Amino acid sequence: MHLRYGMNPQQIPAAVTALHAPPFTVVHGRPSYLNLLDAVTAWPLVRELAAGGTVAAASFKHVSPAGAALAGPLDPVTAALFGVDPAADAVTRAYARARDTDPKSSYGDVVAVSAPVTAGLAALLRTVVSDGIIAPGYEPGAVAVLAAKKRGTYLVLEADPAFVPPPEEVRELYGLRFVQRRDDAPLPGGLTPDLRLALATARYTQSNAVVLARGGATLGVAAGQQSRVDGIRLAGAKAELWHRRRFAPVEPLPSAQERVTAHLARAATLDPPVPLQDVSLASDGALPFEDNITEAARYGVRHIAEPGGAARSAQIAAAAERHGITVTHTALRLFRH
Repeated sequence: MHLRYGMNPQQIPAAVTALHAPPFTVVHGRPSYLNLLDAVTAWPLVRELAAGGTVAAASFKHVSPAGAALAGPLDPVTAALFGVDPAADAVTRAYARARDTDPKSSYGDVVAVSAPVTAGLAALLRTVVSDGIIAPGYEPGAVAVLAAKKRGTYLVLEADPAFVPPPEEVRELYGLRFVQRRDDAPLPGGLTPDLRLALATARYTQSNAVVLARGGATLGVAAGQQSRVDGIRLAGAKAELWHRRRFAPVEPLPSAQERVTAHLARAATLDPPVPLQDVSLASDGALPFEDNITEAARYGVRHIAEPGGAARSAQIAAAAERHGITVTHTALRLFRH
């Protein structure tokens, strides 16, 4: 498949080749290199999240999730921002919750959902800035609504739910061929639902990755940070803004994108009357210093999942106990580059 260009417009020609049966079909639009990287990273995430029997959605930008969520209830702010009925279908609610994690970063996203796209989700996507979607199917009329976006260039991909990826991943870079086993290790059992959500999301986030979650939805995702503690601060700042937005009025503007922009500006000036609480944190790598725990506690974190095995594990455990935080060692590193 010939692509418009590579990662940047100067990188032409560009193409993608399916080594086996392709994992998706192009229903509408012409993919770009980055669109497909986002799509084939986002689709496995929502499949993994939906394995528990619920509907999942993710909003991807630059090969990392801006947000991910399960199809739980919509709070009044999320419903008003995106013009969604709280009793909407599951796939619409899942995506509204995912995009509400960090709607500023979701601007121009690639959407992934684990269930067929409904008329409700198509209607929501009409009112936000988005580049494309990957889903296992589309209900009648949904493709026509989506195909009209972006002056008719919106990318619509239909994933093959039966596709099984090969056991090896191969990447060629600067004259070298890198080969490794695909990361298909199962997440450990015994995790709370929010820790499982956060950990699965971290698996598909550029390292260093830190994910905060509560109530079946992410609150803040930090990707690509060289410092683990800076990742916690970034994810925490996003979660704190999410919390501030619960107390900001939603202006009755015509589109969801306009409402989001105004809402973000209003919320930044507010001090919530109650602190953020009962947050779960997942880290794709071991927490190296106790300042990671101190920072996490500032954002209401009470449960952490991380690989463990750091040289200062005893100090980290003591710091967690002081802050009333439980730490689960997964023995599973989830770096992604």
